[in-house]
Amino acid sequence: MTSRRRVLGLTAGITAGLAVPAGAAAYEKWSGEHTGTVLPSRIRPPRQFAVPLPVPRRARPTRSANGTDFYGIAQREASVEIIPGLKTTIWGYDGIFPGPTFTARSGRRMEVRVLNKLSVPTSLHLHGGVTPPHSDGYPTDVLVPAQCGAAFKDRGMTSGAMAGMYAPASDWTVSEGYKTYTYPMGQRAATLWYHDHRMDFSAPQVWRGLAGMFLVHDQEEDALPLPGGERDIPLMICDRSFEEDGSFRYPGHSPSCTGTPGVEHAYMDGVLGDVQLVNGAPWPEAEVSATRHRLRLLNASNARRYHLVLRREDGGTLPFTQIGGDGGLLAAPQRLNGIPMAPGERFDTVVDFTGCPVGSQVTLVNTLAGGRMRQVMCFRIARREKDASHVPAHLSRYTALHSASAVTTRHFDFRRSDDAWTINGRPFSTSRILARPRLGTVERWRFTSDFHHPVHLHLAHFQVSSRGGQAPEPTDAGWKDTVDIRPYEVVDVLVRFRGYRGRYMLHCHNLEHEDMAMMANYQVV
Repeated sequence: MTSRRRVLGLTAGITAGLAVPAGAAAYEKWSGEHTGTVLPSRIRPPRQFAVPLPVPRRARPTRSANGTDFYGIAQREASVEIIPGLKTTIWGYDGIFPGPTFTARSGRRMEVRVLNKLSVPTSLHLHGGVTPPHSDGYPTDVLVPAQCGAAFKDRGMTSGAMAGMYAPASDWTVSEGYKTYTYPMGQRAATLWYHDHRMDFSAPQVWRGLAGMFLVHDQEEDALPLPGGERDIPLMICDRSFEEDGSFRYPGHSPSCTGTPGVEHAYMDGVLGDVQLVNGAPWPEAEVSATRHRLRLLNASNARRYHLVLRREDGGTLPFTQIGGDGGLLAAPQRLNGIPMAPGERFDTVVDFTGCPVGSQVTLVNTLAGGRMRQVMCFRIARREKDASHVPAHLSRYTALHSASAVTTRHFDFRRSDDAWTINGRPFSTSRILARPRLGTVERWRFTSDFHHPVHLHLAHFQVSSRGGQAPEPTDAGWKDTVDIRPYEVVDVLVRFRGYRGRYMLHCHNLEHEDMAMMANYQVV
């Protein structure tokens, strides 16, 4: 089999968008688990479908005044039982993993006061949020613990030497002890999430637990007869590896996240765990009624991709009805037999368990994985209940963008160069601006790659206009903020810039690639 380095060498000079046999071979090689390297755990694997699916608690405002809801949340260590019988030290929002689920109303302002009780700097990013620059979670806009703020400043704010990146002291914004993030919520109902975004250490800090769900509701969604209450289930899907004592295992150069950034060379492509977690539990079981359920699917893995299918005990499958994507509701529902998910992507779906016999089991399967990682979780049909919900033929007022509305076209090439992951041949620099789109305009952005790269844009939402020179795939539908670019593929998206002026980013959401310089700035003017 051709080595990865050989494939990269063969394609280094290929013109973007040109179909080449090497690209097809690489796609076949990397289309399954080969978006990274599996990090073996040192524990006995827990029994599958033996623990109940946890539902993270809802965050509650500390007060409300003048149309604003105020929240407080603390980042801190905690010892929790993820693997039955063992304790794992997590870094969690309010000491839980996943963090509490925020529920917001479109048009109602939120302020979230974050306390850092950890031993490392952090940066909170609301993924999919339309937020002002000071609350976007830029990597060098960090919140440091009060007790180490001065020491952090004294180090000169340099980082990323292993990737050839230098962030001057003038480009760091440091809050000590706490920081208040402002979310105006001028956006439609959608399934978002929040996670750490610290320069050079996003991957290990998210791996340790700094992630949670964030749901936005609005009147348009309220009027739909969709499943609600306990039948509206957020599912944060991710993989992890564990040491013998139950602690998280991660191949970083600095286990404390205070020294040299990055991972061991063997894991540069991305770190894949060998224990499947859903809402922080290994291979859980959810007890459900034989009714419709809304499943909000999030791929919160560092590097693992999924192709999700629902398997019945009789060997058949259940379809998903997709009602929304990253950026909210679709115009109309669509039936999907399987759902491909790259890191950072969300799919809002309805699954109908009505025809499943009581006592039967439906298994959520990842067809891209083998062995134990092929199973994700299961649903146990426990009872029959009345169900007044249904999925209407029309879901949302949806504005389709057209190529003619694009004021310009820009090209971004995601590629490995030596020991760094680059965009347009260069590693990230805080001072380099690759694009200056004008607020209120639409641009066509073309993404090309040499590997699987889930491309995420901060602030801006987009619609996929073509993939590989053809029409978008059904699973590309709707407003998105993250899109999977497969090896040697060309994907065009129409990006709408609205909300705020200022500096934002695009980057690969394979978190190991992101930490190793695969980021770029753009300035909304």
